[in-house]
Amino acid sequence: MTETYEVIVVGGGAAGLSAALVLGRARRRTLVVDAGEPRNAPSAHMQGYLSRDGMPPAEFLAAGREEIARYGVELIRDRVVDVERGEGFAVALAGGRHVHARRLVVATGLKDELPAVPGVAERFGRDVLHCPYCHGWEVRDQAFGVLATSPMSVHQALMVSQWSKDVTFFLHEVAESDLSDDDLRRLAAAGVKVVPGEVAELVIDGDRLTGVRLADGSVHAREVVFTAPRAVPQTGLLEKLGAELQETPMGAYPVVDPTGLTSVPGVWAVGNTMGFAEQVVNAAAGGYRAGATINGELLMTDLDAATPAQDSGVGV
Repeated sequence: MTETYEVIVVGGGAAGLSAALVLGRARRRTLVVDAGEPRNAPSAHMQGYLSRDGMPPAEFLAAGREEIARYGVELIRDRVVDVERGEGFAVALAGGRHVHARRLVVATGLKDELPAVPGVAERFGRDVLHCPYCHGWEVRDQAFGVLATSPMSVHQALMVSQWSKDVTFFLHEVAESDLSDDDLRRLAAAGVKVVPGEVAELVIDGDRLTGVRLADGSVHAREVVFTAPRAVPQTGLLEKLGAELQETPMGAYPVVDPTGLTSVPGVWAVGNTMGFAEQVVNAAAGGYRAGATINGELLMTDLDAATPAQDSGVGV
């Protein structure tokens, strides 16, 4: 038996919960399907969210789930395995349920693929970090390493130099010849030391990172390593529905309007599903915009259906 909702939100992170909160308060029958795999789970705290700075991500999500429940929003821990568009959207869940909605919000986010260097995955979110705005203050003035994953990693090395004057840029698999004259000039101006050669592993002593070992055996003492994971947008459902994607330097993301509406009528994409740079605060704001837009659109659709347009009386 298929259960019917007005809106199904796929993903229970900041963006999905924010959309669900607005829709619940607007008295829309809403279902959130949450696979329970938040991108920021490795982080002990989230930063830069006014009034929530330093809050553990799990605590933030728990508070959001409590809030949407007050307004009758249903949340289930499950995964969407298929979706079809017809008169609305038919959604199949891994647990066997089949649900239907008039509108769909996709908030499935992205996954981080880390460099295959021993120690990186084990320390990620602790002393292996990716975002200076998220973590820079907490590790300020320590000895930083930056593990290059592409020539674009120069930007990361330059950015983190604002939080420490002791920064070493490990080129790893990037050739020095891949760096432009401007790159080298800026790195020198920022006081960033450039070290060529492949990184073999991170050196861990007990429960802390102490250095970076190169393939030649040399060890550079470091306390923190920044690196840029490869972002993999979770756009499978959008692709299944035929949403238009656009290539960016960070992957292929859906084409959306300012409210998150994709090229598929009735489908919104919010949070990291629609862009790499959406921090928690941006994701929550995007979810809010989408929720408010969907409610207004449903309202006008229903009013128009109930009151057919009147003949203007103007002769032809």
